Amino acid sequence: MTELAPWASDARRSRGRRILEPALDPAQAYQVDRERIVHSTAFRRLVYKTQVFINHEGDLFRTRLTHSLEVAQLARAMARALRLNEDLVEAVALAHDLGHTPFGHAGQEALDGAYRAAEPEAGGFEHNLQSLRVVDALEQCHAGFDGLNLSFETREGILKHCSRAHAATLERDEPGGVGHRFLAGTQASLEAQLVNLADELAYNAHDIDDGVRSGLLTLPQLLDVPLVRRFRDEALAAHPPLARAHPRRLLSECIRRMQAALVADLVQGTAAALRRHAPADAAAARLCPTLVAQGAAMRAAGTELKRFLFAALYRHERVRQSMQRARQVVAELFAAYVQQPQQMPEEYASQPARERAVADYIAGMTDRFALREHQRLTGRALFAEAA
Repeated sequence: MTELAPWASDARRSRGRRILEPALDPAQAYQVDRERIVHSTAFRRLVYKTQVFINHEGDLFRTRLTHSLEVAQLARAMARALRLNEDLVEAVALAHDLGHTPFGHAGQEALDGAYRAAEPEAGGFEHNLQSLRVVDALEQCHAGFDGLNLSFETREGILKHCSRAHAATLERDEPGGVGHRFLAGTQASLEAQLVNLADELAYNAHDIDDGVRSGLLTLPQLLDVPLVRRFRDEALAAHPPLARAHPRRLLSECIRRMQAALVADLVQGTAAALRRHAPADAAAARLCPTLVAQGAAMRAAGTELKRFLFAALYRHERVRQSMQRARQVVAELFAAYVQQPQQMPEEYASQPARERAVADYIAGMTDRFALREHQRLTGRALFAEAA
């Protein structure tokens, strides 16, 4: 492994685990975290959880699992260039979506609405907070503790966003813990910052690819986006035969070049910010402004691409209709389980906080299991093609 920069997170200086495990080598702390995440039940479930297109719509579309792997690959490559801790960025990247609901953001919106209405004091459902809950409590694969008992830095990195109300609750239960930075106004580790942006870069690239594969986007339509047009032109200039090749080959080359440029720009922008602020160590980096960042021009171009994808893909009528049915599935599942908790497995049905247990159970479902359960409980198949 590349020698770490002074401001990188060093596993030997980790704030440790909530439950002491003396047999573990401190120098391998983040590697152990990564291994525990990959072997968890929640990680395996990601293969059948929606990214943009619901699982049954096609075998080649991204899922939460393939998205997480792409984020991990991007983040690790950038961490190596910046001499940050590669094991930590990989652990955070692989775990960042463990708490995501079935059906992507539509499922989260529906579960949030149902949970808020049923339990107003709980503050709703948020998948980043649920990812932390998964690794802290819900995984049941170790004899000595609930959850995965991950290192502080991995747990903190998983919690990308957090409301002040939720942060205050976390701070009450774990003073100075993973919720503290949201109250103190400090930053997460540089590794966590890097994963946050790798997440966005992965989205931009693979949603273009999936959008075209689905038929909802076309390459001519994408050429209205200057960032895409720039790399299409570069690809054709470097490889003129692409003009006569299958369009997918040209699109793949365009996306590859675009992503490489975005990654290089982020590395350069971050390196420049680190030179300006020159934090003495990882703790000092947390007191600086956000240091992992792209240059202004590439950031603006990326924002324009996101706006295009939002309007042309995420709000496409076919996606909108599919997501509306997904919201209905989640909302009706929540109502059914609250009324009939015995329909859930015993470990959930026996919980005294019923609404919390229902939210945990639904959040852990894959798309296809949620559809089967909805049909079992209601007698209706809202996605007939998946039945």
